[in-house]
Amino acid sequence: MEYEQEEAEVFGSLKGQILERIDLSREVPDEEIQDLIDEVVLACGKERHLPLDERCRLKKDLFQALRRMDVLQDLLEEPDVTEIMVNGMDGIFVERDGKISRYDRNFRSEDRILDIIQQMTAACNRTVNESQPIVDARLANGDRLHVVLPPVAVNGPIITIRRFPKEPMTMKRLLDLESISKEESSFLKRAVQAGYSILVAGGTGSGKTTFLNALSEFIPADERVIVIEDTAELQIRSVENLVRLETRAAGVEDSKEITIRDLIRASLRMRPSRIIVGEVRGAEAFELLTCLNTGHDGSICTCHANSTRDTVSRLETMVLMGMELPLQAIRRQIASGIDLIVYLGRLRDKSRRLLEITEVTGMEGEQVAFNPLFSFRETGENSGRVAGVQERIGEMKNIEKFLRAGVEAG
Repeated sequence: MEYEQEEAEVFGSLKGQILERIDLSREVPDEEIQDLIDEVVLACGKERHLPLDERCRLKKDLFQALRRMDVLQDLLEEPDVTEIMVNGMDGIFVERDGKISRYDRNFRSEDRILDIIQQMTAACNRTVNESQPIVDARLANGDRLHVVLPPVAVNGPIITIRRFPKEPMTMKRLLDLESISKEESSFLKRAVQAGYSILVAGGTGSGKTTFLNALSEFIPADERVIVIEDTAELQIRSVENLVRLETRAAGVEDSKEITIRDLIRASLRMRPSRIIVGEVRGAEAFELLTCLNTGHDGSICTCHANSTRDTVSRLETMVLMGMELPLQAIRRQIASGIDLIVYLGRLRDKSRRLLEITEVTGMEGEQVAFNPLFSFRETGENSGRVAGVQERIGEMKNIEKFLRAGVEAG
């Protein structure tokens, strides 16, 4: 419900009455707040002859404004919502089933958006203000929060919340959704068990983190795994000996910034069997390639890219962000460190599919050489959903790791 002017005045008056009666010298429980809300709404209802449904809405909205996330609370409790986007006072947009639509409610003021932002970031031990207007954080429930404040954000405070399922995505679920074929799943299971290093690539929203979670099911339970992320999102539950590391922004209690590069270097001294990097997006690509070329087989990471071949160009660019190296040296590091590239995509029906699995076979002249193994071929549409088949189009050339691990070659 979006309040009209008179309703907004009523709401503001009731909220002010409650705040005046709250004893701020102690921690006030939710039950006491509910009692205060009941009292003021009951009095208001009698005075203004408000119908019962209107009083119920007022009670709910007042409690959410005082103790929860205001108009965002219902969205945060709705399991089908995967993304929440607040564009200042211009409106709230939500993503459900891959489709974005406008929410029928909005904040009553820009100050209230700022209050909610401070509430969320403070709970995450992050600071956001005009001097530091951009922040990434992880909410207590695991959702990813991104905030941009004015003057950087021209149309007011911007909030983006990426939500994740309470239960991690499994390979079985991906099979049920036809995002991957049984043959591809079986191949990747053997590849992970044998210690092939895998790079999961794709565009924004293609499901890279979700797919990495599913792949982690195949990691042998007796291994020691170090997980490195900007914002902790992965839900790896199949490994007991698990270490999770998260970056830290500068300025929190005058603390020094801790980057992905720092965490990768630190992980090498933790005796990892495998290193999992949630996303490679900058100069840390060099440290990652160093890990992959110094005995940390079976490591997995994700990367934004527009195609399998583009993935190599992206890695080259990211390495060059941190240091000057000959392009050929970088390509040789990529060719010898990465065994498989799994490319994911989002089709026009908003479904996420595994589009390609490609083996990196080494160098051909001055270029990294590829051996395509699986590919998605579209065959048409069925009831608005893109139909297709995921075909085997090649055989693995480098099967030494399969042989050493005693795993059936892919």
